[in-house]
Amino acid sequence: MKFGVAFQSALEALISNPLRSFLTMLGIMIGVASVMAMMAISEGAAKQVDAQIAQLGASNLTIFPGASRGRARSSGASSDQPFTESDVAQLKQEPFVTAVAARISGSVMVVSGEDNWSTSLQGTNTDYFVTQSLKTSEGRLFDDREASSGAAVAVIGKTVADALFEGTNPVGQTIRVNNVPVEVIGVLVTRGQSSGPGGDRDDIVIVPISTARNRILGGNATVARYVGSMEVGIADGYDMTTAQEQLETHMREIRRIAPGGTDDFRVFNIADFVRARSSTQATFGVLLAFTAAVSLIVGGVGVMNIMLVSVTERTREIGLRMAIGARGIDILGQFLAEALALCLLGGLIGSALGVGAAKFAAKVGEFPVEISPRIAIIAIGASALIGLFFGFFPARQAARLNPIEALRHE
Repeated sequence: MKFGVAFQSALEALISNPLRSFLTMLGIMIGVASVMAMMAISEGAAKQVDAQIAQLGASNLTIFPGASRGRARSSGASSDQPFTESDVAQLKQEPFVTAVAARISGSVMVVSGEDNWSTSLQGTNTDYFVTQSLKTSEGRLFDDREASSGAAVAVIGKTVADALFEGTNPVGQTIRVNNVPVEVIGVLVTRGQSSGPGGDRDDIVIVPISTARNRILGGNATVARYVGSMEVGIADGYDMTTAQEQLETHMREIRRIAPGGTDDFRVFNIADFVRARSSTQATFGVLLAFTAAVSLIVGGVGVMNIMLVSVTERTREIGLRMAIGARGIDILGQFLAEALALCLLGGLIGSALGVGAAKFAAKVGEFPVEISPRIAIIAIGASALIGLFFGFFPARQAARLNPIEALRHE
């Protein structure tokens, strides 16, 4: 029997029992829909995390004062000794370093007229705009001259702008940061929420580091021109692990740490987040694959059950076909085609339901989804394989029937 004829015969058999066919397909539909929805949500979440990591700076290394408890080391007596702007200048000498952002931060109260807002302050230099890829939607960023002179200027995030200047242009306006008047010279492009520490990345005020240190947050009692942390931009294509090792070596020289001594600093690599995300994503992918396999197998068992019932009900029909010349391979092909048609049709309907479910979940939960053709192809292909696998046993049973006994069947 040709495939086209077998498939046409299979469709006729399915149409003759529409309710039973639908109930048989239901398991496949639910399985495929769940696969589509879960995979779309998973890939959407992965892309969102990747975008956030990229915005944080996947090619950046951040250096904090204080030793970590890694590699049999513990914090020493000088672990809280801050950095200085001299340390920043020395790190810039490394050939693989593109920028070194000196940072101090703290929580502040910002006031404009009768409006006030509690937010975070970042005192930094112009390299921070490079490492964080920051741009303004209105106004401008402060320059090196303003940063070195401690100018009373600020760049604010969209959240702060909306809280203090809703409906008006903040650029050129004066705000009081912890009662220190500064001029708003720019509003940052919206960056959105962060899934990690920091929350709203638009809820920020950025001022020159000397302005923050000398007038707003206060200085350090022991270190002049102190720096709370440093964010180091690494040149594209340079190995991050190698860069981290070289920076650690350079920092030991700068901090005059004897060989074998305890480091009084730690280097944080944002790429660690990438590795953690990849590991989590792989684990989640295995869980989804297992869930999908269980759903589809349950649907496949339902298909096999109905096909076995169909073989029993149509025993006389099978015997008649064999009596007029149908071979065992023809009967096998006919019932395999029916199982395949059931699963393929269920897979197509399930894919459509899965896309709808993913979009509905994204709308209700307000998170992104990523619906790619690859997911649909995998889901429909899996349903076809399920049809062939679970349809083979009933089809083989039908093909092995004795024609004479089949014709005698009541």
